[in-house]
Amino acid sequence: MPPQRVFALPRQQSLLLPAVINPFVQDTKLSKATVIKCVLFGIFLVPVRAILLSLVLMVTWPVSVIITFKHPLKGAVEPMTGWRRFMCRTVMAALGRAYYFCMGFRVVVKGRQVSSSEAPILAVAPHSTFFDGIVCIVAGLPSTVSRVENLATPIFGRFVRCLQPVLVSRQDPDSRKNTIQEIDNRAKSGGHWPQVLIFPEGTCTNRSCLITFKQGAFIPGVPVQPILIRYPNKMDTVTWTWQGFSSKTLLLLTLCQLYTTVEIEFLPPHTPTEEEKKSPALFANRVREVMARALGVPVTDHTYEDCRLMISAGELTLPMEAGLVEFTKISRKLNLKWDNLKKELEGFAAMASSCKGGRITIEEFAQFLKLPVNPVLEELFALFDRNGDGTIDFREYVIGVTILCRPANTEDVLRLAFKLFDTDEDEKITREEFTALLRSALGVSDLNMTKLFKEIDADGSGFITFSEFQDFASTHPEYAKLFTTYLELQRYQAIQEAQPGDLELTGQTKSGENQEEGTSDKKDD
Repeated sequence: MPPQRVFALPRQQSLLLPAVINPFVQDTKLSKATVIKCVLFGIFLVPVRAILLSLVLMVTWPVSVIITFKHPLKGAVEPMTGWRRFMCRTVMAALGRAYYFCMGFRVVVKGRQVSSSEAPILAVAPHSTFFDGIVCIVAGLPSTVSRVENLATPIFGRFVRCLQPVLVSRQDPDSRKNTIQEIDNRAKSGGHWPQVLIFPEGTCTNRSCLITFKQGAFIPGVPVQPILIRYPNKMDTVTWTWQGFSSKTLLLLTLCQLYTTVEIEFLPPHTPTEEEKKSPALFANRVREVMARALGVPVTDHTYEDCRLMISAGELTLPMEAGLVEFTKISRKLNLKWDNLKKELEGFAAMASSCKGGRITIEEFAQFLKLPVNPVLEELFALFDRNGDGTIDFREYVIGVTILCRPANTEDVLRLAFKLFDTDEDEKITREEFTALLRSALGVSDLNMTKLFKEIDADGSGFITFSEFQDFASTHPEYAKLFTTYLELQRYQAIQEAQPGDLELTGQTKSGENQEEGTSDKKDD
């Protein structure tokens, strides 16, 4: 029996699945006993705490009005000094502590906060809930980064103004540049401005890992003091992510607890090296690694853009987690922008619309390509299926299309394919020529190619021109790789027949090497 062809499927570590697949899900389960306990405690605790919180707010609002009275937020803004700063650091901080105490929070502080001159920027992680604002209280009300819209929020908008935040506006196209410039100015003020507190993850997670740190806090190249937040409670009533309890439910559950513990740990400041000053991304990654080790959690390359893809997946009737691809890593290694991934998600959704769980089987893969399951298709499917579980998820689909299909979708390959179909060399492919070659290539005598032929024949002329062939291939790159895979198998069989027993199996890798088949190494996979 001749030796079977070995698929080239070893994978480099760079694009393997992350340690945490979905850091944006909150999966707390409430047993009947827990619900009954919350109801019994809540009957007494919720009304009492609501009254106490109202009293604290009634005192805090006029104090914040006095502090911010006639103090500009825009233009040539100067840091608060004198009595304003004193009231902010003492009275407002005390009221803030009272506010969280009334909600039942028990705060445990570890480590020591350094001064603004020692570390102008405070980086806080993991960011997992709206309750994380307690770090601002403990840190002495440093400046934060806030949206302009937050200032218009009744009551709380006035509290935000006391922090003299760095303002971000979605309407201003220069907002990102201006925000980074303002952070840089404050960080390099030599202690003139208070410290700037930033949540570098940029969105909430479930604290199971640290996702990609955005670079804004690290661009100034000044010392950064990492701050860790932990919620070591038996029941998690605080985690507010993209999949899980609503903010109102979490607030109610938290108010129903006897107390909620939060640990805030100040780590030693991280002073950047010259190399880190030149590379904010490197600086951010090294600070993240320090924080991850202290927390005992892994790091992943998810980011806020993954959340946007989750929402898009939901809109396309896919499971929300289907959109998770580790955007930072995928976009960097495959040179893809968010819009490109959104377009690929739409293509994947069209293929996966009939399947459950947002994963494609080989039967659905074949149905989408309007082809039968055959050895050529099975090999292409195996190249997509990176973990060998017999299905393709969106992450595998994006990697496969980008490093396997699109590089094979060149004009030379398409010209060669067109010539093989065009047997009479009249620059047109008839339905008979199209069907005959595919029947031969796929080994199926009763193959009906009518639907696929009509889809390629855009003008309905009854034959396919090269421009129609090329246009179809540009929007369906899977067919290009299917064609090159067929040619590789043809070459393999020809060599095997010519030199039986002496064949070096196509695609087999040397011991110790980690390479992807074909063009994938060009993408550093």
